Amino acid sequence: MGCCIFLPMSSEALLVFCTCPDGETAGVIAGQLVDERLAACVTISEAVTSVYHWQGASETAEERQLLIKTTRQRYPELERRITDLHPYELPEIIAVTIEQGLLGACPRIGTVAREVHFESFFSVI
Repeated sequence: MGCCIFLPMSSEALLVFCTCPDGETAGVIAGQLVDERLAACVTISEAVTSVYHWQGASETAEERQLLIKTTRQRYPELERRITDLHPYELPEIIAVTIEQGLLGACPRIGTVAREVHFESFFSVI
């Protein structure tokens, strides 16, 4: 489905991880980020189990993981938007640099990628 994009080495591309309490919340956040052109694509995982300490207690929760493809330039605005939309007091938001990759792309990745300033390192194949 869709096209593929080749990502040559670049420190501008980011993959952002964010956990959400359920599929509905994950869908709302993913939709907003893509609609607002803060992300080129967002993948929503099936349920995952998170184990963590929160407010002095060990917790286990079923959550959904978002995998958000964006740029370093868009990250500050993306982080603010996730924080605004997210129901958690302190949402998990972790960004890692994408150095290389041949990524399966969302539909219309070329168009969306250009709108979020990916054009400097994305080539539609």
